[in-house]
Amino acid sequence: MKLSKRLKNVVVSFLAVALLVVTPVIPADRALAAESSSPADSVTSSDIVILYDNDVHCAVDGYASLAALKGDLQEKTKYVSLVSDGDFIQGGTIGAISKGQNIIDIMNKVGYDVVTLGNHEFDYQLDQLKVLTDELKSDVVSCNFKNMKTGKSVYKNYVIKQYGKTKVAYVGITTPESITKSTPAYFQDANGNYVYGFCSDQTGKALYNRVQKAVNDARKAGADYVVALAHLGTDGITDRWTSTSVIKNTTGIDVMLDGHSHSTFAENTVKNKSGKNVLVSSTGTKFENIGKLVINKNGKIATNLVSLKDYTKTDSGVSEYIASIKKSYEAELSKVIGKTAVNLTTLNASTGKRAVRNAETNLGDFCADALRTVLDADAAIMNGGGIRADIAMGDITYNSLLSVFPWGNMGCVLQVTGQQIKDALELGAKNYPEESGGFLQVSGITYEINTSVPSSVVLDASGMFQSVGGAYRVENIKILNSKTGNYEALDLTKEYKLAGINYTLKSSGDGYTMFKNAKVLKDDIAVDYDILSNYLTNNLKGTVGSEYANPQGQGRIVIK
Repeated sequence: MKLSKRLKNVVVSFLAVALLVVTPVIPADRALAAESSSPADSVTSSDIVILYDNDVHCAVDGYASLAALKGDLQEKTKYVSLVSDGDFIQGGTIGAISKGQNIIDIMNKVGYDVVTLGNHEFDYQLDQLKVLTDELKSDVVSCNFKNMKTGKSVYKNYVIKQYGKTKVAYVGITTPESITKSTPAYFQDANGNYVYGFCSDQTGKALYNRVQKAVNDARKAGADYVVALAHLGTDGITDRWTSTSVIKNTTGIDVMLDGHSHSTFAENTVKNKSGKNVLVSSTGTKFENIGKLVINKNGKIATNLVSLKDYTKTDSGVSEYIASIKKSYEAELSKVIGKTAVNLTTLNASTGKRAVRNAETNLGDFCADALRTVLDADAAIMNGGGIRADIAMGDITYNSLLSVFPWGNMGCVLQVTGQQIKDALELGAKNYPEESGGFLQVSGITYEINTSVPSSVVLDASGMFQSVGGAYRVENIKILNSKTGNYEALDLTKEYKLAGINYTLKSSGDGYTMFKNAKVLKDDIAVDYDILSNYLTNNLKGTVGSEYANPQGQGRIVIK
């Protein structure tokens, strides 16, 4: 497969920079259950131990700890495997610059046995994903990622690993939200027809049936245990596609190791379709924890989490390898391009929890302002899920901006109606108060979310916007008049210049199909992190000042 022209441009832009520069409600005593003693202490020679991670998102330093833990366990038992539940190649500079290659190299150094795909594995497009998975020295499983024409899975549905006389099957499941959480156009042909899909429908049955068949096939092939490597998630996820829903509508899974919603729980139980308990575990994100699944000789299964705050041992070889990769980019990525007098954050200042996906933040304001100002538009929107890192008070480097925008998306401007803007804001507010990657940070716009009004947004089977079936939650929408400097009521029939990134405005990312046929006024103007750099350098004269001092932003989004 050939890379698209657009993707080549993004690659060049990334290389140029490199060279120039939710948690489920569970009992508190079980929520973490991180081990206080050495994680290998209780392991015997007959135990099968499966280490697992999810949503690492390029937090590469944790791989040295993972390698050390793997080594410790291998001294106790020869039955040790390492698996991932997805979202490993994207989310940080070290992945973005190399389009995932650095991460694959590190994972090969550590030694993975099985991985499934998260939605962000598709962010560098399918051509690059194929290159990366071909080079990954691990089995890749995803039973529901399929070719729409043939109906066949693109990767293996499952693999079986044998530990002595015991066979364990690993079934891969990738969230159907991948269509909207990555870029829909990546899964379509030139005419907009879907070439690839994830077994999505309005009931969830397409996914349940696909998973059930994979589990049944694994059992028929002799599996004694079935471990689901799932990138499905819990809170803030389309309900029919959560890990809980999949378990409740299937049988035969013993353990589900889950990702996607960045939840942290050592061991939860969900009853399957037959009423049997299935263990579920998730490690959080960015190596907050490493998961450890143990199957003993009596068939007892247990999952727990190893906190990397407590387990501080590292593998020197892996540490040195990671350091060498970082060093190759260090000089240019550490180049200072400006400074900030305030902390720019994605977090709630009071709780320390992530806020950018369900509330305004000052970093959200900064990013949206950059898009509107640099691209010279009436207004701008930026999906909160696309803002991936904070910027601490002090110097701002290229690495700072690449960490905020690691995607390589391109800035663009569309001509849209007020009604389209209103529909977009309504879709962004659909899941509130739960998080949504599609929650919109704005510039040149103010609006209110009336929480007493239930969402009536209508989505299709793939989670794409169709219409608003009832009352709108978003109210009192105003748009900035650049000539007067005043905010005026949004005119639903008037046309406005709306800035954003191609992921949202052109590729229907997060389901924003209301812009699909809008006139493109400016296209592929600059890569996203360069827009931030230009705004900082040219418009703010190199310094982020007191206008962004409030971590909760400037009051553009009001919750009532």
